[in-house]
Amino acid sequence: MLNIVLFGPPGAGKGTQAESLKKHYGLVHISTGDVFRGLDPESDLAKLAKSYADNGNLVPDDITIKILESEVLKHPDAKGVIYDGFPRTIAQAEALDQFLANKGTAVTAMVGIDVPEEELKGRLKNRAIDSGRPDDADPKIIQNRIAVYNDQTAPVAGFYKNQNKYAAVNGVGSISDIFDRLCAAIDEVNVSL
Repeated sequence: MLNIVLFGPPGAGKGTQAESLKKHYGLVHISTGDVFRGLDPESDLAKLAKSYADNGNLVPDDITIKILESEVLKHPDAKGVIYDGFPRTIAQAEALDQFLANKGTAVTAMVGIDVPEEELKGRLKNRAIDSGRPDDADPKIIQNRIAVYNDQTAPVAGFYKNQNKYAAVNGVGSISDIFDRLCAAIDEVNVSL
């Protein structure tokens, strides 16, 4: 099974690239952000998740892990999964490794999309306009999301570096150039397994 963790700060282009990678490799794309936004807005879980996200904070690990596992289980015949927005903490990475081990598989690679902070801010402002994401419109929320990423999520790269499963690509350039870099990184890790 090809299990790819697509990694990077908010606005790095994970969602855009995940859709192309999904088609290229024939994988299932699971975006925790999309999953949370797709919950019944009247449900207690959706309200709880929204209360965290609206302030640029991460949804607690236990909730995120349960939701992710239920999403993966919806695709028992998948030849692999692209995890977009998960794991975001070391606890989530450990839970993902255990969950996949129980299924007889593992994370193949974490591929990080590196983008300078000022570029991220511009992309998020544009995304707020283009896709109606109000969480991307407020500069204070954007700054908090980037700070939360740097403090809580960026260390997850070290978790996969220690397993020799981490590769970083330059996330600045055309969508197709970044896609080519991602494919090269994934193919290199996949071939070495």
